[in-house]
Amino acid sequence: MQILKNLYQVGGDLNGITFDQQGALWNDGNSYILKTPEGLIMFDCGCGDTLDQIFENMEYWGLSHDDIKYCLLTHPHFDHAGGAHLLKNRGVKLIAIHETADAVSTGDERCCGYLYHKKFQKVVVDQIVTDGEQLELLGVKLLVSHFPGHSMGCTAFFFQHEQRRVIVSGDVIGTLLAGDFGWRGSIDFNKETYIESLKKFANVETDIMLPGHGMIYFHNPQWRVEEALNSALMEWR
Repeated sequence: MQILKNLYQVGGDLNGITFDQQGALWNDGNSYILKTPEGLIMFDCGCGDTLDQIFENMEYWGLSHDDIKYCLLTHPHFDHAGGAHLLKNRGVKLIAIHETADAVSTGDERCCGYLYHKKFQKVVVDQIVTDGEQLELLGVKLLVSHFPGHSMGCTAFFFQHEQRRVIVSGDVIGTLLAGDFGWRGSIDFNKETYIESLKKFANVETDIMLPGHGMIYFHNPQWRVEEALNSALMEWR
């Protein structure tokens, strides 16, 4: 699905772009591709069992999986990072914050394979980034923001595209299809930390938000974050 010129959603089972197994709507988080003249940047890669579907979706839009140079992971959960080892085997460079990199390198409970009755295949991240770091990949400047709570590795990536401020937010907030927050069963879920992250996120102005599941926010995504913060303050304090 084309979002903007050269920006695509290529995976995600909640809105039917990929499909893992019957009755499962959370097995495959949203995956996105940003096309540049120097190659492709991928954000999250799904559970791994749908990678062929992701590649087929890319092919429809004239995108070759051989052109993926980097995959940025928003957090270590199986539905977002389960396919990372497959990309690594293809020569794709993996980028993540320390907490995510540590989790996927061990494949432990922080990756939540147990939730999907699958085993997370551990993988070593190529580049570890930090909160507030400015990356430049294939000519694109990206800002790294750490928003722990749903998982301690939750990270968002900001960039400018088509004169719009775009954020790939992972599961920092929920989708309009299912609640205000990311899943709260994570081994390293923390309410107090999550509230602080939502407070920080609510002060960030963006034009388009690409979430970890479900629908993309094309209008006033900051309002959606403020709604999630309001819910957290009412429910969790």
